[in-house]
Amino acid sequence: MEKVIKPTNGYAALFLSLVLIGAALFCFIASGAKDQPVLVVPGALCMLACIIIWKGLIIVQPNTARVLNLFGKYVGSIKENGMFFVNPLYTATRLTQRVQNMAIPTLKVNDKMGNPVEIAAIVVWQVEDTYKASYEVADYRAFVNMQSEAALRALTMGFAYDNIEDEHAVITLREGGAKINELLEQELNERVLSAGIIIKESRISHLAYAQEIAGAMLQRQQASAIVAARFKIVEGAVGMVELALEQLSRKGIVNLDEERKATMVSNLMVVLCGERGAQPVLNTGSLYQ
Repeated sequence: MEKVIKPTNGYAALFLSLVLIGAALFCFIASGAKDQPVLVVPGALCMLACIIIWKGLIIVQPNTARVLNLFGKYVGSIKENGMFFVNPLYTATRLTQRVQNMAIPTLKVNDKMGNPVEIAAIVVWQVEDTYKASYEVADYRAFVNMQSEAALRALTMGFAYDNIEDEHAVITLREGGAKINELLEQELNERVLSAGIIIKESRISHLAYAQEIAGAMLQRQQASAIVAARFKIVEGAVGMVELALEQLSRKGIVNLDEERKATMVSNLMVVLCGERGAQPVLNTGSLYQ
């Protein structure tokens, strides 16, 4: 598991290295001026110690972690930003913890009803566990890319594009909206948990029928819309005819037998439900001629 550590302050180590440099220079200068070669040895040791200190100095930028490893053994992770001094033998791997965006390219996937659909998404993710991101997967960025694509495919195959194909569908890809995004985020979090990644946000960025069936599906949607509109028109026309007959009968404007009522209903339905304006026909005889 991840182990967060706080190593020695690097500024103190840096100051010590500067002191050692001064001592080394003093020894070298004194050995030449006073003809005392024995001072060269402490001067060389001071320089060696200074180099070792510099080797152990690391700088951690904001929202960046360093994963420390000693001869194949995980030592810990540094998440606090600043300058630190660690064992010079440690291997410090830089790992960013900044929020990153990734665009899943447009995929062609069959939805629940078997229709080919083009879909794409945007994923916002961040490294949370530096140990898992470094050692549980070979390449955490490639892992996120592959799992995001797999999650988007799985989500698409679990829902219909719209409720025209599946009339009993509660959630569809086209009308699901926030719920579909929430399910995608949940699916992604489950898949990338082993890599120490958390998904901040995921949203569908593109959704459409594949080109080979887009025309047919558009005609089907238009036909469904026309049928629904005609149903509303007929329903309203029946109510208006019923109201007209009721008003005529109640006010006694004209007495109509059944045949005349049928003719009036027919004419009113043609006028109210027709797509074009009705053309009046003048009858100069009686109703029965």
